[in-house]
Amino acid sequence: MKLIILEHYSQASEWAAKYIRNRIIQFNPGPEKYFTLGLPTGLPRDHPESYHSFMWNNFFKHIDIHPENAHILDGNAVDLQAECDAFEEKIKAAGGIELFVGGIGPDGHIAFNEPGSSLVSRTRVKTLAMDTILANARFFDGELTKVPTMALTVGVGTVMDAREVMILITGAHKAFALYKAIEEGVNHMWTVSAFQQHPRTVFVCDEDATLELKVKTVKYFKGLMLVHNKLVDPLYSIKEKETEKSQSSKKPYSD
Repeated sequence: MKLIILEHYSQASEWAAKYIRNRIIQFNPGPEKYFTLGLPTGLPRDHPESYHSFMWNNFFKHIDIHPENAHILDGNAVDLQAECDAFEEKIKAAGGIELFVGGIGPDGHIAFNEPGSSLVSRTRVKTLAMDTILANARFFDGELTKVPTMALTVGVGTVMDAREVMILITGAHKAFALYKAIEEGVNHMWTVSAFQQHPRTVFVCDEDATLELKVKTVKYFKGLMLVHNKLVDPLYSIKEKETEKSQSSKKPYSD
């Protein structure tokens, strides 16, 4: 497990972005290898607060990606469980998830896997906790009646199957959740804690999120930053990667 501690939110975001960039270039993804998580049910795709709209407006339309390569759960499917099962099959068909990136709630939930969720759960329909509904009310003019009470989400087990997991945790309001995630044992009431048992987990946080951690924990992981920063410096170049592939393909074979 790696814990990356940066001073401010902006620095944590930049480190995570650089890391993801390098991992994407290393992996060289292609068709049928793009997946995203969670979509509140009952909202049309073009609703400004639907997860589909959020992802397109804040991410997908800013990068070089074909729409058919972005897989988002359909919260308006006639058979929601069948939609979830099909999503799991698509992940398998694509060879699994290479890098899962997600945040957590103040109660330590990952994706929409609320406290008490099974740590071996798969993509499914999930009833949202009141804390999650309250947290999302700001996107619906503060009216709780407009906030979806159910969601489709990947399960904890689905995420655990990813070859690597990155969890972003920032802000003092998530400090206790970070403490539960790394300094206490695995607990289904804090679903993010499951990733203590993942072979390749990267937690990225700011100083505010470490307020509940032991001083020696913070000092230990800060002492590793010289090593961890080598993961983002230098930044890999797509052109250099393509040049390497081209040169490799031109090398003569030998017995």
